[in-house]
Amino acid sequence: MTDSPAGAPTPQQIQTIVDALDDKRAKDITVLDLRGVSTSLDFFVIATGESSLQLKALEESVRERMKAAAQLPEGVEGPSDRWVLIDYGTVVVHLMSPEARDFYDLEGLWADAAKLEVVPS
Repeated sequence: MTDSPAGAPTPQQIQTIVDALDDKRAKDITVLDLRGVSTSLDFFVIATGESSLQLKALEESVRERMKAAAQLPEGVEGPSDRWVLIDYGTVVVHLMSPEARDFYDLEGLWADAAKLEVVPS
């Protein structure tokens, strides 16, 4: 049993993503709760990778962990040296270079969203 409606992300899914990112030493992992400011998205998970190799490793880590949890992405945009987007429906993972993260400033664009504190396990 779950408290989440069908298709809604569970706290465990968010934790799985954060743990996968932490295992590959992602920087500045941020989880934005968009439920109060978006009608189509629930969460953004944003993390910085310091090289194209690290961005690729972060992507692979998230996809492997989520696949093990029976969650496949609806889409992936990238790979790119600057930004990889992994779409899990109501949860979107943004893996960004430091320059792309500063330039696009997703946290600033979604400043009305609450930040969730998710500690890697």
